[in-house]
Amino acid sequence: MSFVPVTGTACFRPADPPRESVVEFVDERRTVALPMRAALPVLTRAHTRDDLHPSVALLSGAALLGLRLVAAGRFEPAVGAGDPDGGTGPASWRAAPLDDADTDRVAMLARARHHDDLSEQEAEVVVRQVLDAVCDAIPRGAPTGGRDAARPGGADAPGARRAAGAARRTGAGSGSRSGSGETFADRLRRRIEAHREEPADDRPQLVTVSLRVEADEEELVAGAVRLVPQVHDERNPLHVCDAALLWTQDPGEPGGHGFGDRARTHALVALRAAADTWPVLERLLELRVPDEITLDAEELVSLLEVGVGALGQRGVDVLWPRSLGRDLTATAVLDARPAAPGRAAPGPREEALQDSILAPDQLFAFRWQVALHGDPLTEEEMEQLATAAAPVLRLRGGWTVVDPAVARKARQRMVRSLSAVEALATALTGVGVVERRRADAEPAPLEQVVVGASLLRMRDRITQAAVRPPVETPAGLRATLRDYQRHGLTWLAELTSLGLGACLADDMGLGKTVTLIALHLHRHDEGATGPTLVVCPTSLLGNWEAEIARFAPGVPVRRFHGGQRSLDDLEAGLTGDPGFVLTTYGTMRVSHEQLAGVAWDLVVADEAQHVKNPRSATARHLRRIPSRARVALTGTPVENDLTELWAILDWATPGLLGSRNAFRKVWAAPIESGLEPTKARQFADLVEPFLLRRRKSDPGIAPELPAKTETDHPLSLTREQTVLYEAFVRDTMERIERADEETRRGLVLALLTGLKQICNHPAHFLKQSGGRVAGRSEKIDLLDELLSTVLAEGGAALVFTQYVAMARLVESHLSAQGIAHQFLHGGTPVREREAMVRRFQDAAPDEPAPVFLLSLKAGGTGLNLTRADHVVHLDRWWNPAVEEQATDRAYRIGQTRPVQVHRMTTRGTIEEKVGELLARKRALADAVLGGGEAALTELSDAELRDLVTLRRDPAGGAAAGGPDLP
Repeated sequence: MSFVPVTGTACFRPADPPRESVVEFVDERRTVALPMRAALPVLTRAHTRDDLHPSVALLSGAALLGLRLVAAGRFEPAVGAGDPDGGTGPASWRAAPLDDADTDRVAMLARARHHDDLSEQEAEVVVRQVLDAVCDAIPRGAPTGGRDAARPGGADAPGARRAAGAARRTGAGSGSRSGSGETFADRLRRRIEAHREEPADDRPQLVTVSLRVEADEEELVAGAVRLVPQVHDERNPLHVCDAALLWTQDPGEPGGHGFGDRARTHALVALRAAADTWPVLERLLELRVPDEITLDAEELVSLLEVGVGALGQRGVDVLWPRSLGRDLTATAVLDARPAAPGRAAPGPREEALQDSILAPDQLFAFRWQVALHGDPLTEEEMEQLATAAAPVLRLRGGWTVVDPAVARKARQRMVRSLSAVEALATALTGVGVVERRRADAEPAPLEQVVVGASLLRMRDRITQAAVRPPVETPAGLRATLRDYQRHGLTWLAELTSLGLGACLADDMGLGKTVTLIALHLHRHDEGATGPTLVVCPTSLLGNWEAEIARFAPGVPVRRFHGGQRSLDDLEAGLTGDPGFVLTTYGTMRVSHEQLAGVAWDLVVADEAQHVKNPRSATARHLRRIPSRARVALTGTPVENDLTELWAILDWATPGLLGSRNAFRKVWAAPIESGLEPTKARQFADLVEPFLLRRRKSDPGIAPELPAKTETDHPLSLTREQTVLYEAFVRDTMERIERADEETRRGLVLALLTGLKQICNHPAHFLKQSGGRVAGRSEKIDLLDELLSTVLAEGGAALVFTQYVAMARLVESHLSAQGIAHQFLHGGTPVREREAMVRRFQDAAPDEPAPVFLLSLKAGGTGLNLTRADHVVHLDRWWNPAVEEQATDRAYRIGQTRPVQVHRMTTRGTIEEKVGELLARKRALADAVLGGGEAALTELSDAELRDLVTLRRDPAGGAAAGGPDLP
């Protein structure tokens, strides 16, 4: 019936008697009309498709329900011609009155499948008409002769089955009368009544099927097997027999198969469903008795590759004999391999690793190892498996079925070669990644990798680096290291001695600088001959210089910065300890070739978040400077997403996390989605040996630190700010809704920036450099109150804002009030920055300057400002880690007084949404952070309007509320 256009529409044409009803199938090319009995196979096959028109789906579902009623014997004679009740139509069968369950099925089918041309009520009428047509068509199509002659398609009920046979023998099927004038309905009712007292048949009727695999020696030599269908009682699967017995054995025969009269019908239905799933089984349905079929080698491969899985999803098990085992398993093994002949000479980075266990001539590779019953095959057996032509193979005295996937792995053998660092990453997680060579192919994970002995030794040494007994403090260090600092030194010394990089991600103020100075001295004591290069922000040059002079006096240190910078006499001028070279990220970006010409022992990236964008020129040029080891220092290894952590660790230990694309697919995406919790644990196992993270709040880290109190100050907009805010939202949103995609992004960022400026101060948004400052913003009023208290108590304050223009406004306001202050921003020269920090910390009587204004970007990292006991954040940044780093300028080791942190937020505005976002991010602790301001450019117009609209409380002021930031 493949010619019937089931992908088009279908129409049911009822008739009297119902068996003469017609189903019309229509598509764009033709119309096919089939009588009910001929339409049934088409409708039942169509049920498995998912592209059906609702009209076809309705008739298909109704036909299946009708077949179920026939199989259960739930049909009865309709009123026929000459009936005493006055009926005039021909004799026919119809569906018996439906029980509650079937009535619900009819209603659900009509409700789910009705369509534009058919209401739900009309659809229910059609379903009931189809049920009558099926119940009238199936019994009359039964074959004649034998016991089956009385079975409507093998699916009649006890009593009704015998009545149907009697009706045919007397000609009642055509409405004839007997000599006594008895009608068809009279005779059928009489016969049914005569058999109603028969005891119920409690033998199993509903069955499932399975397939048993058999083969003799000759068949196995030819690569063939036989497939024998079995039937199981649906309620008791242990009641089983070969399907052929249902066709060849009388159901009532003593000691027979024990299944009921209708079991054969259900077996056929189950075999039909199995054949729809795996078409090779169509051959079973073509047999008069479906006893067995023989599978050739090609069909057996199809069974192994496709059939077993597809049939299993349908509940059809494939049972293999013990003598024909499927016990071959393939495992990815990772271990060392000999160096390939003619391998290219190592580069500068590889030369730096020559003395480590990760030497460049140490190669590793994934290879497939096949095992039988868990016992690995020999090379000869692997070769036999790889060259086998048939999917059955004789191994070690027995026959084995070979899964095609296992055979392919045996032929492939070697999967890919890996660098030592990539192999180490696999050893740490137990998961390997095969990166496809095509640009559009996704990396494929290899689960359950078996790691070889050489890699296990390497893994154990690295994972135990953080728990080794602390190394001795270098003799040249003029400081007493805390316990956690000594452990950090030990961890760094172990990893760098192996040629591996590391990321020290302690909180700001826990002594990362002194730990790195101690590492330099330790490596020099161990025989290192090269200098240490420190790349840092401009504002930290003076801090590094001062700390080296303080903790390692006599160690040479020079700045490679400014117009007169030079490295010409670096090695000639250094005797003994090679010392430090300090440079900035900007200088490194310009002079990276000159820096790459030095044989550095250690390269340190301070505030390593500066290289979080791997595509930036800063990150690319830093990668080109070779050294024996690399160390990243940062208090915020992840500011926005896990790709930033990849950039830092991939610089420190190239290859550890794979390519950026592989990292996103294998690690970042599953972890950030939260759908694969095991991935987060595996990732922690991978990065933990290379990233050391300690917080001030950790037990035993900094018990001497005083208390820190954080206070959020919710403020209201002034009337002037409210008018500006609402007008700016209204005007800008109108432009955004009309803009193209590229222009829209810029407008959204301008909207967000402008609203935050309005929340700060009207003069900030309006770019007014003069005029009145006080009284126009509650932020300025609150700042006045806080500073008056701080100064009255003899304290000092840091005031942070992300906008230099806002800081200028505050600076003019403080000057007008006569409050001594300093202002540090990105344009402040390096020497002046250092002088400003000294003046603030020393608090000289002639220059007390108790208020230090700082732009968040320029002053938020690297500065030691422990004189301050108050920190004020005038506006909110998108990431809590950035704010916390700024706060840590005051709350760090060396602070002796309690620190109070003040955060200002205007209620009902976008600032409040940012505050809610930051609160959630802090609650997530070390989990992945969001995308910040740029992510908001992707909001829809409606979402964006909802985000920025000013919300008011019933009293008329701005109020909190509205949806969370994404």
